[in-house]
This record gives sequence, C-alpha cells and structure tokens, in this order.
Amino acid sequence: MARARVLTEGPVRDSLIYLALPLLIGNILQQLYNTADAVIIGRWVNSAAFGAVGVAGTVMNLFIFVLSGACSGITVLFSQAYGAGDLGTFRRELYQSTLFGALFTLALSALATALLRPLLLVIQTPAELIGYASEYLRIIFAGFLATYAYNLCASALRSAGDTAASICFLAVSIAANVGLDLLFVAVFGLGIGGAAWATVLAQLLSAAASLIYLRLRHPLLLFRRADMVIDRALLSRTVRFGAVAALHQSSVYIGKLLVQGAVNTLGAEAINAYTAATRIEGFANSFGDSGAAAEAVFIGQNVGGDRPDRVRRGFFTGLRLMVGLGLAMAAVMFIWAEPLSRLVLPDSNAAELAESLRYLRLVSLFYVLCFIGSLFVGYFEGIGRISIPTIGSAAHLSLRVVLAWLLVGRMGLAGVALATGLGWCLVVSFQLGVYRGVILRRRHA
Repeated sequence: MARARVLTEGPVRDSLIYLALPLLIGNILQQLYNTADAVIIGRWVNSAAFGAVGVAGTVMNLFIFVLSGACSGITVLFSQAYGAGDLGTFRRELYQSTLFGALFTLALSALATALLRPLLLVIQTPAELIGYASEYLRIIFAGFLATYAYNLCASALRSAGDTAASICFLAVSIAANVGLDLLFVAVFGLGIGGAAWATVLAQLLSAAASLIYLRLRHPLLLFRRADMVIDRALLSRTVRFGAVAALHQSSVYIGKLLVQGAVNTLGAEAINAYTAATRIEGFANSFGDSGAAAEAVFIGQNVGGDRPDRVRRGFFTGLRLMVGLGLAMAAVMFIWAEPLSRLVLPDSNAAELAESLRYLRLVSLFYVLCFIGSLFVGYFEGIGRISIPTIGSAAHLSLRVVLAWLLVGRMGLAGVALATGLGWCLVVSFQLGVYRGVILRRRHA
C-alpha cells in the first residue's frame, strides 16, 4: 500500500511530526478558506452578510462537527485495526461506517434544516442577519453527504499514516472553493447563496478525489463484496465510538452556539468583531487540532500493536511539542492582534477593531492551556477512553457559557475571552486528574 505508514516502530518525535504536518497544512488551508469566504462576502456583499457568515458558521459547525466527530471516533477503530495488521477488520469497519454513516447523515441534514430558524432565534440573531444566514445554511445542509464522505475517506487514510494525500485533495478543494466564491459572488453577484454553493461543490470535489485515490493507491483498505456484511459487534463499537466522539465535538459547538447568543446581544458591531477574532483564532487552533489528531492516530496504532512503551513516550513527546506551539501561538495572537484584525474586518470601524483586539489579547494569555487540553484529547481517544474528552468538554463549556453570559454585558468580548480561558483551566485540571488515575491503575495492574 503506497505511502501508508506503520507507527509502532521508529523515532516517536519524527512519527508525530510526520503525522501532524500534513494535518496542520490542511487545517491552515481550511482556515484560510473560512477567512477568505468571510472576506469575499464582506467585500462584495455587505457588512450584514459578513456578520451573518459568523453566525451561520457557528450553527453550521454544530452539525458538521457531529459528522467529523463521528469520523474521529471511527479513526480510532481504523488505527487500532491497522496497527494490529488486521485489514479484514479495517475493511469491515469501513463498510459499517459507510452504510450507517450515510443514513445518519441524511437524517442529520433533514433535522438541521427543520431546526434552522428556531436555532437562529434562540441565539438572538438580529433580524437583519436572519435572512442571509438562513439562505447560506439551507444550501450547506443540503451538501452534508459530501462532507461526511470526505471526512470518512480522510479518516481511513489518516489511520494508515497517509495524512498527506487527503491534505492534497483538501488543498485542491479549497482553491476551487475560493475560485468559485469569487466567480459566484464577485462576478455573477449571487450573494451569500453563491458562497454556499461554492462550498458544497468543493466538498463534492474533495470527496470524489479521496475515493479515487483510495481505490488506486490503497485498494487493500477498501471493502470488498466479502466484507459487505453486518458485523453486529463491530457495528456496536462503531456506534459507540462514533456517537461519543460526535457528542464531544458537537458539545463544543453547542457551547460556541450559546456563547454566540451572548455575543449577539451586543449588536452587529460586536458580531462583526467576534467573527473576525474567531477567524484569526481558528489559525492558532489549527496547530492544536492537528497535534491532537496526530496524537490520537499514533497512540491508537501503538495500542493496537501492544506497544505501551511507545504510548507513554508518545504522550510526553506530544506534550512538549504542544506546550511549545501553544506559547508560540499565544505570542503571535497578542503581538499581531491589530494587523490581523484589520486584515479580516470588512471596513475600518474603530469600535469593531477595539473589540476584536480586546478578545484576542486576553484569550491569548490562556492559549497554552488550550493546546495541553488538545493533547489530552488525542491521548484519551487513542487509548479508547473516548468518553473522557466528552466529559471534559461538557464541564469546560458549561463554565464558559455561564461566565460568558454573566460577563459579556459588563466587559464586552473581553468577558467572552475570560470565560473561555477559565474554561480551559477547568478542563485541563480534570484531564490531568484522569490521566494520573489511568497511569496509577496501569502500574498496579
């Protein structure tokens, strides 16, 4: 199988970097697209549409991260099967997750469409933004099947150590997405709906390219007729891992949705500032998310390969890398907050710029905790303790939402940043306690 990689041998640090770099490139490309999408809409539609993209993105991600979260759980099963050299189980797992995942995705698309307007009203979306956000989201929801297909193919490739291929397809997709954005929005004047159609068409392109690559370069990973059976035990594990990981990811965005509701009470200027600030923050998060995904695959393969020594070294090597990255990203966000905000905001509104700066500079002071928390998420997913990240996220987000609503009226977006940072303090304390418990139990086993 071309370019796949077994991670149960070789230098630990090199293996983690090998996994993380393509994932990082992909995440940065995705953030570049998200930012370019918002900037294009802000420049060629209007500032109301720019704010609506921020609101719509929070609602959209609530559902999209159910799908990508489910695929993260499935990646653990893929990684463990691949690390154990059991390609038969790998292929049967791919069949279960393809069939039942597609059915679930269709149901989720229908549910998201039905709940669209109530969700926008619950988070107190200003009336002038609801029309734009609704138009954008209805089109995005219609394309969820392509989103799931790409994420599942990427999970299969990532679990086999071939993280570079899916990133190449993502890069092509993003380039097409930006090009179609400019064509549909700037040239044809299709407005915010044109941007949504560009996203759906680009997702279809990346899904098709990933599937073709799997068939040509990794045929042993694809299920065959003999693998197309309902394996009840494996299906049960798939549902359990996928559901818990999806709950973890969706809980993050339920929290973000509720925080967006607090921001929406401040009006259009604050919404625009928050949209710009979170687009910038997304670039920093790319490093943490990539590290977590790489850690999960590395740990998963070594658990499957029965290499507890490499599991332990993988954790501590990853921890050192993530702390360094967290400190670097915090410095970038604090020092360059103003030029980055000016780059993203659709105009030079002084009030919007000031709110964006307050948010970015305060949240950056806590950023190393965000990266440590991401490392723990990857570790716990890799060893199969996927409920731990979900519990930690629930605690983090509960505190974050409550504090955001309490502080936003007095402190503006700085209150949201402080709530976020204190939430990270809580979740890392919880994760550290659980990790110590896991290690102690293993020593006495």
